[in-house]
Amino acid sequence: MEQKNLFLAILLSLVILLGFQYFIETPQQQDTQDSGTQQEQTTSETAGDRPSMDAGDGERSRELQGDRQELDQALSGSDPDADREEVLEEGPRVAVDTPKVEGSISLVGGRLDDLTLKRYHETIDEESPNIELLNPVGSARPYYADFGWAAGGEGVAVPRSDSEWGLEEGETLTADTPVTIRWDNGEGLVFRRTYAIDQDYMVTVTQEVENTGAGTVTLAPYGLISRTGTPETTDFFILHEGLIGVLNDELREISYDDLRDDDRITASTRGGWLGITDKYWMVSLIPDQEQEVESRFLYSGGNNQDKYQTDVLYGGNRLSEGQSTSTTTRLFAGAKEVTLLDRYSEQEGIPKFDLAVDFGWFYFLTKPIFLALHWIAGLVGNFGVAILVLTVFIKILFFPLANKSYRSMAKMRKLQPEMMRLKERFSDDRQRLNQEMMALYKKEGANPASGCLPILVQIPVFFALYKVLFVTIEMRHAPFFGWIQDLSAPDPTSILNLFGLLPYTIPDLGPLEILSIGIWPILMGLSMYGQQLLNPQPPDPVQAKVFMFLPLVFTFFLAGFPAGLVVYWTWNNLLSVMQQYVIMKQAGAPIGRKANQQQPAAAAADGEAPRQTRSPKMRRRRRTRRPVASRAPGSRRPPAARKLPVTRRPPASRRVPANRRRRRAGPPGAATPRAGRKSSRDDGA
Repeated sequence: MEQKNLFLAILLSLVILLGFQYFIETPQQQDTQDSGTQQEQTTSETAGDRPSMDAGDGERSRELQGDRQELDQALSGSDPDADREEVLEEGPRVAVDTPKVEGSISLVGGRLDDLTLKRYHETIDEESPNIELLNPVGSARPYYADFGWAAGGEGVAVPRSDSEWGLEEGETLTADTPVTIRWDNGEGLVFRRTYAIDQDYMVTVTQEVENTGAGTVTLAPYGLISRTGTPETTDFFILHEGLIGVLNDELREISYDDLRDDDRITASTRGGWLGITDKYWMVSLIPDQEQEVESRFLYSGGNNQDKYQTDVLYGGNRLSEGQSTSTTTRLFAGAKEVTLLDRYSEQEGIPKFDLAVDFGWFYFLTKPIFLALHWIAGLVGNFGVAILVLTVFIKILFFPLANKSYRSMAKMRKLQPEMMRLKERFSDDRQRLNQEMMALYKKEGANPASGCLPILVQIPVFFALYKVLFVTIEMRHAPFFGWIQDLSAPDPTSILNLFGLLPYTIPDLGPLEILSIGIWPILMGLSMYGQQLLNPQPPDPVQAKVFMFLPLVFTFFLAGFPAGLVVYWTWNNLLSVMQQYVIMKQAGAPIGRKANQQQPAAAAADGEAPRQTRSPKMRRRRRTRRPVASRAPGSRRPPAARKLPVTRRPPASRRVPANRRRRRAGPPGAATPRAGRKSSRDDGA
């Protein structure tokens, strides 16, 4: 019964999840995009009313918007055959070195286009390459952050993507020493850009311009992130990978496919952030939270290359002779560590920065589970053990519901023989059978649906834990014990090579990969089968056989799931088996197959002979059989009907001797000979 409820609960949860995604979240995202487009149109119409610009300066504002085409040109081409190290050696650079990242800043363009994460590798092998987050222009897949100024008028020279900057202060960008680069347009404008970085992944970029000439200019700072090529994604509906941002305190998630369809999505916002996210890494711009900026998500497909860009543009500043202005923009480029994102959100005032991790619409449950796992892992030193401990806490939390459910199932287990007797008795009358079943439940105080509520309550916990294991970088390459060295990956063992005993590795089987099940999925299936033995069996034999196959189905189904989730489910099943066993012992309910063995005894105690369940075909055959006339005990069987004489004698080989055709008559009261043969007593009659 519990396995049936579990199957129905999982099916119902999937329907609700997919329905919510299709009917609620998708329309909300569309409404948000429409709202952003309307805001952008309103801003364009009223751009001349900005506080930073003089009244009636709408024409200059429109020119400033037109100069933003320079940003699109920053989507430079790429060379698929280029070597990354050779490209990095082509021009002058400023080194970047902190405890967590290393890389360089290109003085050609003044952009940050080389960044490697020191603490993360491509595989669990410590000798494997580190994660290369940013790549320079000219490499196979350029991915970089750039900053600059847009001019509000013609004839104003501003730094471009190929402008060569000079190093003014500092030698290497570290957590303690910022660097400043400088570019002079030769016409009275001096541009400076200062890079500073903390111990983690936050880069602070301060742009400054000084007007030493005789004229007046209007300049607006901007920042952009450019990525060439569509990266490989997991393409799973529970995880977002693509462009992301929090604009006007609303989360915006735009997939690569959606942006290719729309080409351009714009919005005005005060505060917030936007960028490009992968499963575990993100590069995002955090503008000044006190200024209103215009943000864009762009796509360009020129030269058969997919190019994506996200950028922010500040309001224009008018500079007279001798004046200067500066703007600070922050850049996050690194791993999406949840606790780090929370700290940035609190200390730097970045709204909803933790939503960079796709906790989903179970956020209220998913994040607390992660925080609990993270805290327990800090105590025990292992995320796998933390999962076991957290499972115990969850079982304690749901103990009252589970206890009530198991007691009800114990009653159902005790009623199993009586239910089978009623089914046999009223097999031809379904309505009467249901009435008798309900009367039996009411008499004994049993509720067949009581086992569904605890499972429905625990289904969100299951999905939340799955989400934590799937999307958080803390679970990536987190070891357990033995052969489990990555809780976020499936069990690496396989039954196809006897779990490593045979000296060969399993190749990529494609769709048949489901056959390559590991040790933990098999243990999970056995624990699920043991739990099924304690549950009351369905009265329908066909249904009972179907549910007997559920553990096998789930074994193959969960073989490709993260090992941490399979460990959780196995441990949860074992705890449930122990709890249910104790409760059934206390209730005196039969355990295992004893309920089926007690069915004949229960029927005999009621004064009835044990009856075998017949198929409908057998019952119809029994009803159409011709009745046999009854006779008194001790009386003789009436003589068989005379048959017509056979005109053709059988062959000699088939003739029966006369001495064998005779049959001795038994004493009085003896058993009657079989029908169709005459006894000697019949001959005498």
